[in-house]
Order: sequence, then C-alpha cells, then structure tokens
Amino acid sequence: MEKKFGLGETIVLGSHTFGAEEIVTFASKYDPQPFHLTQEAAEKSVFGNLCASGWHTISVWMRHNAAAFADTVERSRAYGDPIEYGPAAGLKDLKWLKPVYVGDTITFTRTPRTIRALASRPGWYLLNSLCGAINQKGEPVMSFEVNVLMKG
Repeated sequence: MEKKFGLGETIVLGSHTFGAEEIVTFASKYDPQPFHLTQEAAEKSVFGNLCASGWHTISVWMRHNAAAFADTVERSRAYGDPIEYGPAAGLKDLKWLKPVYVGDTITFTRTPRTIRALASRPGWYLLNSLCGAINQKGEPVMSFEVNVLMKG
C-alpha cells in the first residue's frame, strides 16, 4: 500500500517562471492589493518589488499538481489496480514563506506522508501530503499539507 501511494517519495510537479503581466492580471481579478498591481506601489510596500499573490502561487501549484495525476496513477499500476483521485478534503498550515517576485522560477512538489482507510467508504483512503514550492535559489516560498480522498 505504501509504495502504491508513493509514501515518502517527493514528486517534482513542475516549474513556472512568474512574469509581471501574469502577476498583475491574476491580482486584478483575484487579489487586487496595490503591491500586486503596480511596480510603483510594490516599491513603497514591505516587498519592495512587484510580487505574485500567494493565491496565484498556490493556484499554479494546483495546475502542476493536477497535470501530474496521470503519471502518479500510471506508476501505481506496478502495485496492482491503479489508484484513483477523489476530491481534496482540506488543507492546513498554508504558509507563504518568501515573496515570489517577477522573474522567479518556482518548482512545485508533493510528498505523500500518510494514508488511512475510510471506514465510511470501503476501498477509499485519506492521503495526507506535504506540499511545497522553492525558488531558483533553493529557498522555500510556500508550504502546506493537503488531505485527498483516494481510491486504491
């Protein structure tokens, strides 16, 4: 079971370089704080430079996470019937540790840590994973835990 769900294995989901136009577009729609909208406002803020919204950063993590589902399912075939992703059951301890500035390349990861059977849904499990993001300097910029329903 542990190998089927990849417990302890850090999966690199992918990387993304954040551009100024993209940062402003996302912030204009979803997080319209001045330091995400203009370079001038950002320079006057605690950040000192235009940076991505944390919500933008976690959204890009999710895009890479979802894109990795197929590979994860395929790897699970080596241990029997393939796993199936269900919905997320919540996240906790979301931390934006450092700003993501224009031009930063962020690498996103997921490390499955624990799994437990769900008594209320035979064949389904609750998978807990530690998720993160690091910048091009190797510095952590985001971390959180997520619980996901999995069929296996």
